[in-house]
Amino acid sequence: MFSLTQRRRFKTFLFLAATTVLIVVLLSIPQSSHTAVTSLRSLAQNRGIVIGAAVAINALRNEPVYREVLAREFSSLTAENAMKFRFLHPKRERYDFTDADTLVTFAEDNNMKVRGHTLVWHIELPQWLTEGKFTRQQLLQILRDHIYTVVGHYRGQVFAWDVVNEGIGDNNGLRDTIWLREIGPEYIDLAFRWAQEADPKARLFYNDYGGEGLGAKSDAIYNLVRGMVQRGVPIHGVGLQMHVGLNNAPPPADVAANIQRFAALGLDVHITEMDVQIQNATGTQAERFAAQAKIYRDLLGVCLSKRNCQAFVLWGFTDKHSWIPWFTKKPDAALIFDNFYRPKPAYNALKEVLRQRR
Repeated sequence: MFSLTQRRRFKTFLFLAATTVLIVVLLSIPQSSHTAVTSLRSLAQNRGIVIGAAVAINALRNEPVYREVLAREFSSLTAENAMKFRFLHPKRERYDFTDADTLVTFAEDNNMKVRGHTLVWHIELPQWLTEGKFTRQQLLQILRDHIYTVVGHYRGQVFAWDVVNEGIGDNNGLRDTIWLREIGPEYIDLAFRWAQEADPKARLFYNDYGGEGLGAKSDAIYNLVRGMVQRGVPIHGVGLQMHVGLNNAPPPADVAANIQRFAALGLDVHITEMDVQIQNATGTQAERFAAQAKIYRDLLGVCLSKRNCQAFVLWGFTDKHSWIPWFTKKPDAALIFDNFYRPKPAYNALKEVLRQRR
């Protein structure tokens, strides 16, 4: 017969033993297993929205933690550079799909969608094209062959293409490019028609920056795509890049109104390249990170509030591989994970919005 003290000691022993076993079991579960249920990806899936990130090919190849976070947190990837003209089509008679295929294979292995970026742009063109002496007919053939070859290569594997990127200039007219000068404004319609012929099931987007809210640039983009719709061009949506900063983020109400007028044209919207620079703002790092988180939160909230806003894509996800310091020549921290893949307030802000009831 045990005494009262012995019974109490025995109960304490059982409690401590059970607690120890539970801790051992929890620690034995891989990190990805017990975070997957609360990842951005799983929360976004519950809300019916694609959440994506642009991918740097070298990081994808060389950093296991990069691959792990990418696959866990995102349901879509965009090639940061690997699908641009210069990288895919280095010689007139030669294509190189090595890097892009690596991205697509990773996406398929991890049940992720792929956004193709981009078929027609005025930057990242190969030297043989920019320095060649081509007639209008030859350039038409080059562009058609490029679109047919690239879209055809990934037929059924890329769910959406940025067919034409940044075709509107900062003066709000059509941008002065080799395509406009040598072919004429019809190059835009033709590019969409060729892409549709190469993959009839792909969603085709016009993508641009500076037109996320309301203003002259967004009016120019709206007028461009409205004309395309009226002409029967196979365009399915508009990509709003959303490269913004703490001092110049568009008002959420303006973004909502802009998305809504594209809905009235029957067009979807994807937020395609979002990052939020903090370099030109004042305040402590904590204050700037809090302000950054609010912008991410507000703009994802806008997207979720509009039925035609179906994807929210960041231009990268870790500050370690952000393009901003390279582009601005200044340090920055524009993304939702820091240089060591630790989540920042912006990451938690996105999760907070995704958890909210519809």
